[in-house]
Amino acid sequence: MPEATAPESGSAIETRGLEPVPDAERSGRVRELFPTWVAANISVLLLTMGAGLVVSNGLNIWQVLAVAFAAPVLSYGLVGLISIAGKRGGSPGMALSRAVFGQRGNLFPGSLIWVARWGWETINAVTGAYAVLTVLDLLFGIQSNTALIVVTLLLFVGCTFVVSGLGINALRRCSTWSTYLFGAFSVLVLAYLIADTDWSAVFAKPAGSTAMMIAGIGTIAAGGISWVPSGPDFTRYLPRKASGKALVGTTIGGAGVVVLPMVLMGAVMAVSTPDLASASDPVSFIGELLPTWIAVPYLLIALVGMLLINSMSMYSAGFTAQTLGIKVPRAWAVSVNAIISLIFGFLLMVVATSFFGSFISFLTLLAVAFSAWIGVFGVDMLRRRTYDGDALMNTTRTSAYWYRGGFAWSAMASWGVALLVGLLFTKVDWFTGPLAGSWIGRNGLGWAATIVVSGLLYALLPRPKDSTVTSDPAARTEPEPAATLSI
Repeated sequence: MPEATAPESGSAIETRGLEPVPDAERSGRVRELFPTWVAANISVLLLTMGAGLVVSNGLNIWQVLAVAFAAPVLSYGLVGLISIAGKRGGSPGMALSRAVFGQRGNLFPGSLIWVARWGWETINAVTGAYAVLTVLDLLFGIQSNTALIVVTLLLFVGCTFVVSGLGINALRRCSTWSTYLFGAFSVLVLAYLIADTDWSAVFAKPAGSTAMMIAGIGTIAAGGISWVPSGPDFTRYLPRKASGKALVGTTIGGAGVVVLPMVLMGAVMAVSTPDLASASDPVSFIGELLPTWIAVPYLLIALVGMLLINSMSMYSAGFTAQTLGIKVPRAWAVSVNAIISLIFGFLLMVVATSFFGSFISFLTLLAVAFSAWIGVFGVDMLRRRTYDGDALMNTTRTSAYWYRGGFAWSAMASWGVALLVGLLFTKVDWFTGPLAGSWIGRNGLGWAATIVVSGLLYALLPRPKDSTVTSDPAARTEPEPAATLSI
């Protein structure tokens, strides 16, 4: 069991690992989540994805607006709902997952989610490196080469490692300032686009199919779905009495205020530059579409945002690594993901021929991998009011969450079957499931089918006996206020 840590509310470096946060140290406020989820979406990749809705999905501007509104409500609604477990249990998401899958069983979804984070961090590291390369080209005319790619990747990943290693307080402060700066420059970019765009061409584009709209929602929502298991990591410092409704609303609002305008901006840009959706470099187009005096500061601020996205992901990945038995402090556990994102990032920038195709394929598989966990964990939340902190940290046979041989077999079966079902409906560049041609597959709903199947199976199968006796009196005796979201 990790050592107890001192209160950290005023500390610059977070030293707490998986162990639950005591009630006395839960001084967080729900409104602090708003800049957290704003920062989690400050990425120019949303521009590319918005362009893809126009070029690849054939949608018009009104359909893009509907997709850009629905996707964050759906995906970050799930993030907010699962985040409620963080204030209930005071531990990171994948530590709380031990109560659902068992101490040994949790290693399986934990390993898959950890590996999936490698890809997400690689994508963001590559995008950040491209942003640096574009700024160097715009300001100094320096052209990209292999050596420079290595240097920019090292710089980006190194900064990510430092911020994620500092912990929750550093992430909160950086997120707040990046929210203000990115918001101000996004308004500037919007104003430029409004004045410079051929709006007759934008509104003249014919509507696409409903199937492509649904698929577009799934594509945009996939990024948010990848944050669902991490939700509790950022709410474990909230008091138990914090409003669940406010938590969900703040999460959706923080993400939506970025996703909606960014996706729309990408769609508008694609009308004049359709190659944007298939570019091998997802960033340099900004230097072509915007004047240098806007493009450079905008890219630098977006670079900070992408660094924060990766820092948040590595912050959570550190916890996931600890749940897998890697016996190092959280701050050092993130180093594994940092090294992997460096290696994979280099391969993607130097070897891959289509960044956008690789990105969309990865998002599709990512959504399925995370959705199998979401369905099981979400249904368990409907049944469970508290988590036993001692049982979560006890990985021996004496743990109340040991169940049978260390596995909660109903959770494991539901997760495994749903994962297989989701892949059957999935089609990406290098893999096509046998049911990808069905209505669910054509509409890109493999991830939704995965959530439904895993949740229904887990709800129907017998639940393992939980011998938990909560050691925290507040968790055992204090009911959640009626004003909160009760799930």
